[in-house]
Amino acid sequence: MNSPTIIAFLGFIAWALFLLVLMESIRSKMVITKEVAPNGFNPENSNLSSFMQRLARAHANCIEGLPIFGGLMIAALVTSNAAITDPLAYIFLGARIVQSLIHLASLSPTAVTIRFSAFAVQMIIGVYWCYKLLEALL
Repeated sequence: MNSPTIIAFLGFIAWALFLLVLMESIRSKMVITKEVAPNGFNPENSNLSSFMQRLARAHANCIEGLPIFGGLMIAALVTSNAAITDPLAYIFLGARIVQSLIHLASLSPTAVTIRFSAFAVQMIIGVYWCYKLLEALL
């Protein structure tokens, strides 16, 4: 079952995990160098650099989207309807990664517009997948 859907689903999880490991590696370095006390972190990194705040938000965006978009991919797989999600699975994953990378890079108005465009691609794909899956199952 090596469909683009399962690969994109695992890619989505791997990307969220990468962002988490990156954030916790930087936090660990900050603790080891005594830059921040072990209990000195806010969940949203609001007491840290703007990059760390953007990293926390980019990771949270992935976690927030996983039940919706990941759920659609899993629904397609368990109902043998991956043919619905396969054609756009890599585009979805690419848009997710682009959204996160832009989030990490900048909060400029242009960057925010491009970041939202990448998210809009994901939303459009998600709505399409949901509609087609419901259509196939009803």
